[in-house]
Amino acid sequence: MSLPIIEVSGLSVRYPLRRRPALQDLSFSVAQHETLLILGPSGCGKSTLALTLNGLIPHDIEAEVQGTINVAGVNVAAASVETLTRQVGVVFQDAEAQFCTLRVADEVAFGLENLGVPRSEMDGRIQQALRQVGLAEMAQRSLRRLSGGEKQRLALAAILAMKPAIIILDEPTANLDPAATAAFFRLIAPLRTEHTILIVEHKLDECIHLVDHVLVLTPEGALLAEGAPRAIFQREEAKLQEYGIWIPQVTEWALAMQRAGHPVDPLPLTLPEAAETVQQLRIPVQLPAHTSHQSVTAAVPLAVRIDGLRFTYPKADQPALHDVQLTVPEGSLFALLGPNGSGKSTLASHLIAIHPTVPGKVFVFGQDVSAQAGMTLARLTELVGYVFQNPEHQFVADTVYDELAYSLAVRKEPEEQIARRVSALLFDFHLETLSKANPFTLSQGQKRRLSVATMLAVGQKLLVLDEPTFGQDRRTTERMVARWRQLQQQGVTILFITHDMRLVLAVADAVAVLAAGRVIFHGVPAQLYEREDILQAAHLLPPPLYRLAKMTHPEPLTLIADATRGM
Repeated sequence: MSLPIIEVSGLSVRYPLRRRPALQDLSFSVAQHETLLILGPSGCGKSTLALTLNGLIPHDIEAEVQGTINVAGVNVAAASVETLTRQVGVVFQDAEAQFCTLRVADEVAFGLENLGVPRSEMDGRIQQALRQVGLAEMAQRSLRRLSGGEKQRLALAAILAMKPAIIILDEPTANLDPAATAAFFRLIAPLRTEHTILIVEHKLDECIHLVDHVLVLTPEGALLAEGAPRAIFQREEAKLQEYGIWIPQVTEWALAMQRAGHPVDPLPLTLPEAAETVQQLRIPVQLPAHTSHQSVTAAVPLAVRIDGLRFTYPKADQPALHDVQLTVPEGSLFALLGPNGSGKSTLASHLIAIHPTVPGKVFVFGQDVSAQAGMTLARLTELVGYVFQNPEHQFVADTVYDELAYSLAVRKEPEEQIARRVSALLFDFHLETLSKANPFTLSQGQKRRLSVATMLAVGQKLLVLDEPTFGQDRRTTERMVARWRQLQQQGVTILFITHDMRLVLAVADAVAVLAAGRVIFHGVPAQLYEREDILQAAHLLPPPLYRLAKMTHPEPLTLIADATRGM
């Protein structure tokens, strides 16, 4: 076994004004050219760990750090950020937060310039890095014209050009559609021979084949377990489930088969391994799906009706929306799907009259809410609650508690009722210990939970949630879905934008798919998953368990309700 390139001993990290440490007494090592997967529930300190390994904590981000970290023979506490940047590169979930220039080649050059790389060497490094990520033909393109997947590949190229020994991927596919996610991880495979790679991810099905070693953190930021992925998922199944830590869906299925008495050994991690298990043991693959899928053509009252909506952003070459026709049944859980840049958020934002709707009409519960219709903002916010993709765009208070209470206080709800409702939301969204924290100091997953919880406090009849589950652990996702179903029983309509096809299969009554600003499908999930042409056009992939069933059952699939847990 090769010598460790990362050695961590007794690491604890605590942020200012926080009583509890983000990380507690961590000790582990990573071998050179090993790929390490870091798992843990949302808010357990995974991103904090990444920031300590590249020295941003404590050199640029204030925190109390105990213990020692050595990366590539360099003591992190004693080295400068510039020195550490030469050894450790990080790709974050929001690629745009890393960009400093306006053009693709310039972005890759930026880091090299800061490292003082000679100009004679710089051009070659830029071209090589762009080739590695498939952007060689886009060197002169404006960053504004890149898709979400292309932006994330560019962020990776900027790191590769600096040739660090260690690359950390901190939820790099959180904002990507399924096809872009798979494509991103295909880029990572050939890098393993030259780099040590650390991956922080919740979506494991597309990356688990890359992983050599797994490190699991508890909710308190302590070490739960480490070892080979197959051994960890088998040995720690109960704790992983208790803490709400996602594992590959086919592995979940295999563990369920073991509990049912089937001799599944070895435990499959990937689709091909699971397919081989099915063929050998002749185990039927039953698909978890709820049974309340509604017909979109049924004569039911409508929560949303959009007629002939067309919209073009100022100075844009092409319309963002093309003559959209869409209906959303009242009381439904409705998923809006499509690739990055397809117009999903643009379409949804018309429900709160952010953009002028000319031509076109937008009706919510039969009332015209088009920007030119003249509905007051107060009346509109009584009808529609909207959670934006970026949680920070909505925060207005100094503490989590006050953020949840704000909209209720504005409506002059009684204090006792506000306290009761806020307490329930803190519990439902696993934010109890953070009630006094500033919303901007939360982890990305915690910020997302807070933004969704804030909107659920008010009680509008229509909720629009833009990527409500990205970066969330399983426990929080299940609590969120349970809350949605409670609201649905009360007559609330929920329209959610998502890339999570597993969530769609388990939850959605109906779906609409956008591609290039056009609705190319409007129906139920089971119908969508049989439409290969639509899936390909929209960069979508059915959930792994569905793909497993399709691989091993040539006949058309029937969804079997509650065969395993819906999520």
